[in-house]
Amino acid sequence: MNISLAIGRPARQLGIQLQRLPLMDRWLVGELVGPLLFGIAAFTAVSLSVGVVFELVRRVAESGLPVAAAMQVLGLRMPGFLVLSFPMATLMATLLAYSSLSSNGELKALRSLGVSTWRMVVPALLVAVLMSLITFLFNDLIVPNANLQATDTLRQALGKSVAAETGSNIIYSRFSRRQKADEEGESERYLSQLFYSRQFRDGEMKDVTVLDFSRDSGTQILSADRAVWSEAEGMWEFLDGKIVLVGQGDQATTSARFNNYLYPLDQGPMKLAELPKDAASMTVAQAISAEKLLSEAGDRKEARRLRVRIQEKFAFPAICVVFGLIGSSLGVRPAGRTSRSQGFGISVLLIFSYYLMSFIFSSLGVKGTVGPFLAAWAPVLIGLAIGLVMLRQASR
Repeated sequence: MNISLAIGRPARQLGIQLQRLPLMDRWLVGELVGPLLFGIAAFTAVSLSVGVVFELVRRVAESGLPVAAAMQVLGLRMPGFLVLSFPMATLMATLLAYSSLSSNGELKALRSLGVSTWRMVVPALLVAVLMSLITFLFNDLIVPNANLQATDTLRQALGKSVAAETGSNIIYSRFSRRQKADEEGESERYLSQLFYSRQFRDGEMKDVTVLDFSRDSGTQILSADRAVWSEAEGMWEFLDGKIVLVGQGDQATTSARFNNYLYPLDQGPMKLAELPKDAASMTVAQAISAEKLLSEAGDRKEARRLRVRIQEKFAFPAICVVFGLIGSSLGVRPAGRTSRSQGFGISVLLIFSYYLMSFIFSSLGVKGTVGPFLAAWAPVLIGLAIGLVMLRQASR
């Protein structure tokens, strides 16, 4: 009952706000709803079929994946493809709705009443902003968790343990500061510890090696079969291993074996191992934390890549506004009617061009040629500029 009230109250408030809109805006928004729902359904069905269904069918036929599990994975992967369809559906809806109104002479009638072309596309932009907000919320609150559950469900159904291997080849660098030998009062940043583990499984690091460069007496090499984090001690406990101290200059090299050994290092290696491999499986908050951890670990390439992905999480929903502007600008022109098949084809062409540009800028950002902000937002800004030019031409 409380859930019904919680859902019903915002719905009634939204209905009241819609009633306060001018009649023309309500009419144009109503014309957009049908094509928008059609576009979401069409693009989701196509992308889901290509991206998931064919692979699941192959798994069912070749790997013995149960049909019930395949359907569950399909349902969990659907939010991710819904998010992809929102911008595309916004483009198709604005293009179809406005081209239909233009071919029927209804936009011409509005112009005769003194309504400008800029004013006509305002409802489309409002719908596009709403779709941007929905896209961001889906992408941040629903999609990451759904993707992780889909992966776990698939592994369990195929007889693989979910926790069998949550990380492999973990490399964690820890940097410290020390005083320069030749300059008084000056300090420098240096690599103090290098942690490597072949595998992270069930809360344990396997086949661990640590190089410690912070000792004045030489370089310490610590290797162990296993390492676990001790909450009580606030340190790592290494089990069944050996310590080798490589002395500097004429100093001797010593070694000793141990059953357990406490080593003062933070939880960075464990946090690094537990990170999702794909940024699509992270929320914005998780991605920001992961970027900070990678930066502290000295992995500049991965940290830069994640900074680009963080910016893209904000830039991607804005594509709805870009497509809404471009679609409505194309539709309001006094041209012939655009059918659903034609609108679908035009939308696919524009979408392909836009995502190709986004891929190029994203690659440049990951490579470091351009900054993360420019890599993510340049396609949005270019798209908005093109949309404004098209709208200005349509208003002449």
